[in-house]
Amino acid sequence: MTTLSPEQIQARIERAREINASVDAGPVVAAVARLFDLEPAGEPDEFLFPALATTARERIFGGQVIAQAMVAAAHTVDADKQVHSLHAYFLRGGDETKPLHFRVHRDFDGRSFANRRVVVRQDSKVIFNLTASFQLPTPGLAHQVPMPDLLPPEECRDFLETIAADPNVSEDAFFHMARRRPFELRNHRPPASAKATQHYQWFRIAAPIGDDPLVHRGFLAFASDMGLLSSAMLPHGLNFMTPGLFSTSLDHAMWFHDDVRVDQWFVYVMDSDWTGGSRGINRGSIYRQDGTLIASAVQEGLLRLAPQG
Repeated sequence: MTTLSPEQIQARIERAREINASVDAGPVVAAVARLFDLEPAGEPDEFLFPALATTARERIFGGQVIAQAMVAAAHTVDADKQVHSLHAYFLRGGDETKPLHFRVHRDFDGRSFANRRVVVRQDSKVIFNLTASFQLPTPGLAHQVPMPDLLPPEECRDFLETIAADPNVSEDAFFHMARRRPFELRNHRPPASAKATQHYQWFRIAAPIGDDPLVHRGFLAFASDMGLLSSAMLPHGLNFMTPGLFSTSLDHAMWFHDDVRVDQWFVYVMDSDWTGGSRGINRGSIYRQDGTLIASAVQEGLLRLAPQG
C-alpha cells in the first residue's frame, strides 16, 4: 500500500483513538517514573534496575537509559547541585528482560561543580556510558536565541493522526504505536516532498508526577530521544517506518539551561545539518511555551537503507 484515501485515514484515526483511550494515562506515566527507582546493588555507588517480565521492544529505548544513568549519577551528588550537561554513547542494544547494572564513578567534586561517569552493564557487558556534570546554581550573564515562530500545540497534528496517515505503519506497528504514551504529543513535520531539515514536536506529560526537579529532568532526558534521530531522515523523505531503513542512536549530548516542568507544554525544535557515511547529525532546542530555552541536545545516529526490490 502506497497511499491511503481520506476515508481510510479517518477510520484509522478513530481506531487509534479507541486504542489510546482504552488505557488510563496514570499507570503509563507511573511506569516511566518507576524507571528512576534504582535499587542499591550492594556496593557503594552501584545501582540495579530489575528485568521486566516481558517486552514488546527489540532493544531498550535510548531515552530510558539516558535518564536512568543521569539519575544514578545524581544520587551520588550533593542535592544542591543540579545536572547541567550530559554526554553519552550507546555501545550495545539493551534487553528489557534482563537487569541493568549502573556503576557511578566520582571523578570530581568541587565547590561549584561535580562530575560523574556512569557505566551501564548487562550480562557483564558494557552497553552504555554517560558523563554528567552538576553545578551549584549561580547567577551570571544570560542570553538566548528567541524561539522560532511556531504553531501552538492545539494547531499541530496529534501523534495519532500522524501514524494513521502513514501507509508504511503496519497493522502490528499501528496497534503498538497507538497505545497510550507517557506524553501528549503534537507535531509539525513538513511533507517528504519539501526536503526540509527542521520539524518540531510539542510535549506534555499525560498524568501528574509531583514536583521533584530531578524527576522532571529525568522525564525531559527521556523525551530528548523521542524523534530527534528522525531529523536526519527528513531531508531524504524517510521516517522510522520506511521499509528497509535501519536506524539507531550512536551518541547523545544534552545541556539543561533552566527550570524544567514537563507537566506544562514544551516544544522540541529539531533539525539536521549533515548526513553522510551512514550517519546523521541531529540537533534540538527545547523551549517552554513562553519562549524560554530550557535545554539543548545533539545526537549522531546510524542510518542504513537497504535496497528494495
